[in-house]
Amino acid sequence: MSHVQRGYDYIVVGGGSSGCVAAARLVSEGGARVLLLEGGHSHRHALLDMPPGIFKMINGSKFMRYHQTVPQDHLGGRVHDIPQGNVLGGGSSVNAQVYMRGRPSDYDAWHDLLRGDNDYPGWSWKDVLPHFRGMEGNNRLQDDLHGGNGPLLVSDPGHINEVSRWFVQSVQALGLPFNHDFNGVSQRGVGFYQFMNRHGKRSSAAYAFIAPLEGNPNLKVELHARVRRIEIENGVATGVTYRDASGQDHTVHADREVIVAAGSLVTPQLLMLSGIGSADHLRSHGIRCIADLPGVGENLIDHPEVPITAIANGPYGYYKQGVGWRMLANGLQFKVFGSGPITSSGVEAGAFVNPMDPAGTPSIQAFCVPIVYLDRDTLDSVEDTYGFTVTTVIVKPKSRGTVRLRSANPEDMPLVSPNLLKHPDDMRMMIEAQKYFLRAFHEPPLSEKVKRIAIPAPGETSDEAMALHCKRFVKTNYHPSGTCRMGATGDAMAVLDTRMRVRGVERLRICDLSAMPDINAGNTNAPAMMMGSRCAELILQPA
Repeated sequence: MSHVQRGYDYIVVGGGSSGCVAAARLVSEGGARVLLLEGGHSHRHALLDMPPGIFKMINGSKFMRYHQTVPQDHLGGRVHDIPQGNVLGGGSSVNAQVYMRGRPSDYDAWHDLLRGDNDYPGWSWKDVLPHFRGMEGNNRLQDDLHGGNGPLLVSDPGHINEVSRWFVQSVQALGLPFNHDFNGVSQRGVGFYQFMNRHGKRSSAAYAFIAPLEGNPNLKVELHARVRRIEIENGVATGVTYRDASGQDHTVHADREVIVAAGSLVTPQLLMLSGIGSADHLRSHGIRCIADLPGVGENLIDHPEVPITAIANGPYGYYKQGVGWRMLANGLQFKVFGSGPITSSGVEAGAFVNPMDPAGTPSIQAFCVPIVYLDRDTLDSVEDTYGFTVTTVIVKPKSRGTVRLRSANPEDMPLVSPNLLKHPDDMRMMIEAQKYFLRAFHEPPLSEKVKRIAIPAPGETSDEAMALHCKRFVKTNYHPSGTCRMGATGDAMAVLDTRMRVRGVERLRICDLSAMPDINAGNTNAPAMMMGSRCAELILQPA
């Protein structure tokens, strides 16, 4: 074993959205000595700062780690990718920057699941809202629901493409009202998203929370540091062992706690490699079980996404924006004025609707992207030309998947089976969502710009054909959650107690999306930051 390094109160494993916030609060508010270990790269890169960079990265980049699923039998054996951030700031450094918190009922439902313990800290909307408001620096809203002075800069889109405006108008023609704030009193409606940036520059967790602490001797950030196991002695987490970029192993000691924030796919893998998980599964890989927790790696939840893609009848959208003289002009405008198309992530407009009950609680989120946008395993399905894509996403899926060890070797990626659309209710909802938004493509002004619908194939709109279309194109919305979930006393499948502590192991917590008992309705990046903030609060203000 390598020499044990000391001098830290807390070790945070994973420098993603939740890990950055937890580490920053422990240092700035608790005066703690914190080591933040991130397996990926620095967040300081021009491609990451520019909102459209996501489309350069999503189908191949060192800033992403691509988890490939096991063959999905219910999708005809199809295999697809789940990209995750491989960079300080995690998803907040590589995503489309949409600022979404979910709705109050999401967290009130958590409260109903989790309450009952003597030291239950509260997970209702009223408990988590102060964390969202405290982090938020909104450039338009400041009220009971929004903060205007927080470090996370939230802004209206710096540029809106005409296709996005046409989408909003055409969906209103279906009877859905305009919504000026999807994080307001109601999600229902169609409108324009807000984003985690300012003047086109990304406001990631790394920029918002870690950068202000540069030079603070209490915070040490190690990049290219892949944690191989949590060190546990007599049922107590004492530190971790990680491997640096040169292949050298280091063991570091935490005087107080180890906090794991490696994401919903890697966090359960790391726990299992460390002897925490299903005893039978660990035994099958020759790993001694320290804490028999069968819920580790169970309850994988992700938002499934299916595209509708139209070919435009003119030069509409962002195609060709990134080549030739137009690229130079747009780049100059961005550099000099902080404005223009490069300030847009391309996901400017969206909607929340229940296609089975349009006046009811939304079950579907939609994103309008003014390009032909497909995942890398389906890129050859449509010609490369002007067009626009609307993706439909189930916000409260019933399907559940798993994360398992491939082997006892930390270098091996875990076995991931998300089971997207496996539950029949999810498939039924996705089919209805596709039908609903196909109608929008036939309403003006959007209909006046459509040459043809490319996906799904024309005429293939029966339920059977739509189901095949969904199986062919369904992919992750990049929101894996729930694999080490919290639970109240007596919940045999809960990995964590309601204070985010791993059951059966002292001084070990988890603060990323894997701790969620259920996924929120909408994008998960802001909730991940809330989880990190909540974890720090629970540490700094113990019961």
